[in-house]
Amino acid sequence: MNRPRFSVLTTVYDPDPDHLRACLASVDAQTDGDWEHVVVDDASSDAAVVTALRDAAAEPRRTVIRRPVNGGIVAASNVALAAAGGEYVVLLDHDDVLAANALEALREAIDRTGRDVLYSDHDVLRADGRRGVPIYKPAYSPERLRSHNYITHLVAARRAAVNSIGGFRPGFDGAQDHDLLLRLAERFGPFEHVPQILLHWRQAPASVASDIANKPDATEHGRRAVGEHLQRVGVDAIVDHGQYPGIYRIRRALRGRPTVSVVVPTRGSRGRAWGVERIHVHHAIASLLAADGGCELEVVAVIDRGTDPVVERGLRRVAGDALVVVEYDAPFNFADKVNTGVAASSGEYVLILNDDTELIAPDSVAELVGLAQQDDVGMVGAKLLYDDGRLQHAGHVYNHIATHAMIGWWGGHPGPHRLLAVERECAGVTAAAALVPRAVHDDVGGMNTDFAVNYNDVDYSLKIRMSGRRILWTPHACWYHFEHGSDPNPVLASEIAALDAAWGDWLHRDPYYNPNLAEHRCDWLERPLQSGWPTYEILDDGEVAWA
Repeated sequence: MNRPRFSVLTTVYDPDPDHLRACLASVDAQTDGDWEHVVVDDASSDAAVVTALRDAAAEPRRTVIRRPVNGGIVAASNVALAAAGGEYVVLLDHDDVLAANALEALREAIDRTGRDVLYSDHDVLRADGRRGVPIYKPAYSPERLRSHNYITHLVAARRAAVNSIGGFRPGFDGAQDHDLLLRLAERFGPFEHVPQILLHWRQAPASVASDIANKPDATEHGRRAVGEHLQRVGVDAIVDHGQYPGIYRIRRALRGRPTVSVVVPTRGSRGRAWGVERIHVHHAIASLLAADGGCELEVVAVIDRGTDPVVERGLRRVAGDALVVVEYDAPFNFADKVNTGVAASSGEYVLILNDDTELIAPDSVAELVGLAQQDDVGMVGAKLLYDDGRLQHAGHVYNHIATHAMIGWWGGHPGPHRLLAVERECAGVTAAAALVPRAVHDDVGGMNTDFAVNYNDVDYSLKIRMSGRRILWTPHACWYHFEHGSDPNPVLASEIAALDAAWGDWLHRDPYYNPNLAEHRCDWLERPLQSGWPTYEILDDGEVAWA
């Protein structure tokens, strides 16, 4: 007997009959006909639903199973899974609609990659029948999956893989898909992302698509799913509900009292912060040392020769015996100053910190270390705000040019699809406040001194990713960065050319910035929009102008 490639699984419980018919019709209309549709009616009471299912059973590739008693979505899903015979199962809710090419696109991705689990982009089907709110997702982002179920729909998974982990777990109704994905990630990651809208998610009045707060039990089950997942993979952490429903706040325990060397290149720059003239580096270090984040801190100040002695005296007054001073006698080169500071340091971790920063969140260093304790993590970046509260850094975006995600947005905004409220993988992070395991810094050969002013952190990030390690960003480690809202160091065309020569296509294929989004942007606006912050042009004098 030839088995179909896809088993579409749908559990049904009293949906709007018209929505159900649209769902069923979308399966029938697939351009790839190698499917079966397993529909489990979980004891619907609406006669119109029962009639619609009876009529739909005339399709020979569709099996309709009616349960005599309502048992909930997990029980019904396991009945559907047990009845499936396809190589891959595809999860389809009873009121959602497949794009006509959904199975065809999944087949192409499976044939190309052989991956066990795949997911696509989706949009929302409004109550008036119109489509909107496209959800363009990143490539596989396991850290983000812990913070929230960014994958949602459409999901296809090898049936043998789903069966091997026990299918859907009782007790997780409403978060059963998130729990399933976390368990699949433990054994069958990475997942393949198909950057096409393959599902239209129905926005019914009481549905999660309208507001996840409609199902508070689901968010509690999701919190528990994340906590149990972390236990299984050996991460000692407490999981709380986050600022928004469906977002989870993970508080990781530190292993002992880690040693962190804070490497601060400085010339003792003076500037105004909130109307007060000051030496920035004194406040940067004082704010850091005033917060006991559970780590042992060493401060390595790399100070230019000729700097006013008051700078070092102030640092000694603030840092005391924790201070190591390294004199730097060479033309300005941020990358070389960082490497010099790391060479003089002794910590297990290195926190690279600009001197014009001030700590906001007291536990920031512990948050960074907690993430960096994972063996496959190479660097962790922080959230940075300008002094007026606007966002300065939430990870890099490499979209034909390297820039900062959502730069200039209000700092308290959760961002598109909550991306500013969750821990997640990034293509890179700024070195204005970034933590690196010392062994990783040494392994990749430190920072590239060819990039003296700009893009040294981009090159550094790409070297770390090339070594097979993940780069993470967390909103829970936060500093002010008193850099001006426009770039204080003009980016030269020669610097862009050098970066392009070093990395080429890597700057044009950010895995965490969906290809359906507009080029030369960092704000998650979809094509064909091609202008706005931070577009750029090269001027006649060779400098880069940012719009």
